[in-house]
Amino acid sequence: MVITKVTSEEQYKQLIGSAAAVSVVLFSAEWAEQCKQISDVMNELAKQPEFKTTQFLDVPAEDLSELSMHHQVDSVPTVLFFRAGTAIDRIDGVDVGTLATKARKYAGTSAPIPNSTSNSSSVSLEERLKGLINQSKVMIFMKGDRHTPRCGFSKQLIAIVNETGVEYDTFDILSDETVRQGLKTFSNWPTYPQVYVSGELIGGLDIIKELLEGGELKETLNP
Repeated sequence: MVITKVTSEEQYKQLIGSAAAVSVVLFSAEWAEQCKQISDVMNELAKQPEFKTTQFLDVPAEDLSELSMHHQVDSVPTVLFFRAGTAIDRIDGVDVGTLATKARKYAGTSAPIPNSTSNSSSVSLEERLKGLINQSKVMIFMKGDRHTPRCGFSKQLIAIVNETGVEYDTFDILSDETVRQGLKTFSNWPTYPQVYVSGELIGGLDIIKELLEGGELKETLNP
């Protein structure tokens, strides 16, 4: 089996909906070199007998932006795992080892392993998130860092904020899955990047663009 290049939402829905077994779906972009690395690994996996019933798909994240938004894909590469049309896991960023491990796990098991979080760990996570949010007066949680943004949205946001001349710090949420998932719940904001000023959430790229267009951005970032 080889990777199927998805060219439309209709094709995607048909492929995902008709697959009784596991689907491994790469959301990619031609400009991102990391995507080719993941694609090469998926091609090799697809050739192996143990994956003869596994479906491998490549979705252009920017061309099919509605699908990307639906699955909260805000950076590439992102790999989603589906079973019988239902998303069961994901990998954000380049992690070849985890990709191979999870592909084998889901190809050979009938149910995903549920996540569990104790109350004590939830409390400590909340304290950690509060500390990170207040690490700098202006704090940006993003894919990558200010020098190497790892998604188009983060790259745009950093370029806009840099133009203001305001000092800020960044946190790479790809480096810590616990923070990445926890902050979504903590702030009730499902996507990245996220911008905080004095510990308060301002919003993501769309909000920053609105503030820029309204001439309010610099004042908001540096009240």
